[in-house]
Amino acid sequence: MATVLYITAHPHDHQTSFSMAVGKQFIESYRDAHPRDEVITLDLYKQDIPHIDADVFSGWGKLRSGSSFDQLSASEKSKTGRLNEIVEQYVAADKYVYVSPMWNFSFPPILKAYIDAICIAGKTFKYTESGPVGLLTDKKAIHIQASGGVYSEGPAASFESGHSYLKKIMQFHGVSSLEGIFVEGMAATPDQAESIKDKAIAKAKEAAKSF
Repeated sequence: MATVLYITAHPHDHQTSFSMAVGKQFIESYRDAHPRDEVITLDLYKQDIPHIDADVFSGWGKLRSGSSFDQLSASEKSKTGRLNEIVEQYVAADKYVYVSPMWNFSFPPILKAYIDAICIAGKTFKYTESGPVGLLTDKKAIHIQASGGVYSEGPAASFESGHSYLKKIMQFHGVSSLEGIFVEGMAATPDQAESIKDKAIAKAKEAAKSF
């Protein structure tokens, strides 16, 4: 049995969002194909994800210097403790499904906050004399991304900074591959929006079977 984190980064649901609509079909198909697996849904807009700020840095610094967790201030305890919960949950999972829209060539800031929370030395990667090494070499990941224009290929591909950034993070963590399912071009060709979504859903359902 595998544990899957279904990580969504959109304030709207599947009835309004193209990425969420495709994500919903993917995870439903995944559950049908892998009924024994546990799927944990993380709606990042409903999660407590502390930003890495002065409290976090000071708390981490005190812990590295030998202070006990009980010696931290209340805000340091709250934030560093929550960040530890997030990364421990992430490390314990076997597969990751990311669902996000493209906003201004990247993804919503809530997803960046989550990525910051899981990029923890000693948990998802480690430093060595030859450089950082990822620790999640036995994991799998897939990313469903929607955008109004076409950015996965063609003349605007160089502007794409969402999936490409997430791919770098996965590689940094040791995840060997990140499959992308792109729902794109709906704003550029609104008359084809439903057809684009349907094709992406069909691809997502097929990908879910072997994920």
